[in-house]
Amino acid sequence: MSRRPWTKAEDAMVREFFPDITCADLSRRMGRSKPAIYGRAATLGVRKSEAFMASDVSGRIARGRTNPRMIATQFKPGQTPANKGKKHPPGWAPGRMAETQFKAGKMAGAAQHNYRPIGSERICRDGYLERKVTDDPSLYPARRWVAVHRLVWEAVHGPIPPGHAVVFKPGCATVEASLITADRLELLSRAELMRRNSYHTRYPKEVAQLIQLKGALQRKINKRQQS
Repeated sequence: MSRRPWTKAEDAMVREFFPDITCADLSRRMGRSKPAIYGRAATLGVRKSEAFMASDVSGRIARGRTNPRMIATQFKPGQTPANKGKKHPPGWAPGRMAETQFKAGKMAGAAQHNYRPIGSERICRDGYLERKVTDDPSLYPARRWVAVHRLVWEAVHGPIPPGHAVVFKPGCATVEASLITADRLELLSRAELMRRNSYHTRYPKEVAQLIQLKGALQRKINKRQQS
């Protein structure tokens, strides 16, 4: 089914009527679906007016509404919810509900498929070998993995001091677990690490100047595009 292109006349109708009437009304007038009209309004940058959003027809819940249909379903002052204080008995699961409930200590679906046991190893996006050290559900999944070179260092020297990082010595980086040993690692302060990773120290002077000029040129291009 081919898509029906929007005409200039239809765009004009969206700009004129969308801010102040319901999308259902505009849909009937234009012979377009509501999703299509919402999408076109977003493309044109047209939004509902403040007057429309403050009216009953907007459907927004707010104090002072006069629409009888909205008033009929509102809680009245002092009204008690029908299920207040009630708890479902153990094992309560009418119909086939129990079949789809999560079972304590069990995984299913994508979680089960993607699960890796403690001790598993992987290479992270930064190119370092990581090892899974916990299944603690309170931790974000990425926090359950620790870089192997960090584990090796801490096993020999203890916890890493605040403001420091363990890195491979120049030319010693590897993802082979058996080759990650304490003698291939060193402890650097964050300031030292920043200086080491700076292009001023990583590259010859001429290359560093080219990188600097490229950055300055890119900033000027970005500034022109934004103006």
